[in-house]
Amino acid sequence: MPGAIQSVERAAALLRLLATGARPLSLHEVSGSLGLPKGTAHGLLRTLVDVGFVEQDRHTGHYSVDGGLERLSSHRTDGNVLRSLAMNWADSLAAHAGEAVRVGMLVGGAVEVVHHVFRPDDSPQELQTGRRLPVHATAIGKVLLAAHPVLVGVVGTQEAAAFTSRTVTEPGALLRVVQAVRAAGWACEVGEHEPGRAEVAAPVRDPGGLVIGAVSVVGDVERLCDGRLQVRRGFVDQVVDCAHNVSAEMRH
Repeated sequence: MPGAIQSVERAAALLRLLATGARPLSLHEVSGSLGLPKGTAHGLLRTLVDVGFVEQDRHTGHYSVDGGLERLSSHRTDGNVLRSLAMNWADSLAAHAGEAVRVGMLVGGAVEVVHHVFRPDDSPQELQTGRRLPVHATAIGKVLLAAHPVLVGVVGTQEAAAFTSRTVTEPGALLRVVQAVRAAGWACEVGEHEPGRAEVAAPVRDPGGLVIGAVSVVGDVERLCDGRLQVRRGFVDQVVDCAHNVSAEMRH
């Protein structure tokens, strides 16, 4: 049986991205959100404009979904679907990393934890499934924030809430964080949401490249970080691999 056609998957992801936005998006925002080279994103956009699925503002050059495709905005991956796809990989990640694992998705401008695996030891822990987390102060939130151009525009214009003395709240600084996350393909935070806690996260993408969720490892700073408060590379690699594996499940 022939495999999926990547260009079609990417076009579908691009349409869903435009449809779920509250305003037209620039080429830079589209390419950054989908992890595509600008040339590739521009070619897709021009083709979709030519066939009438996408409109381009002749003054700003920004793109939006044609009115006839507005129903696409109702598309969103169900949390139960994401949980079922991620469950086995998240459980394996927790066992190998020796730390708690969270799987989350963006809901109403915050991260909703759809799956939580306890740290595999006898320490007292509280189930976090269903918990809402801030996008700017958690690693899992930063990954989802970096993939959402409209939300980036919001945090780039207003001071964010501080949870600890390490929380990044200044709009310009948050935009630099977003750019770094997009470039690296993963995010981390050290003591920004909860004192003494650290987290590293990576995005889960659908076959077209649209970020539909994220996976993270979270634990005490002294375990996840080195003496310079840098997240240990081994945790980064494990989280990125897990996110890639969950993304691959989307194709099946």
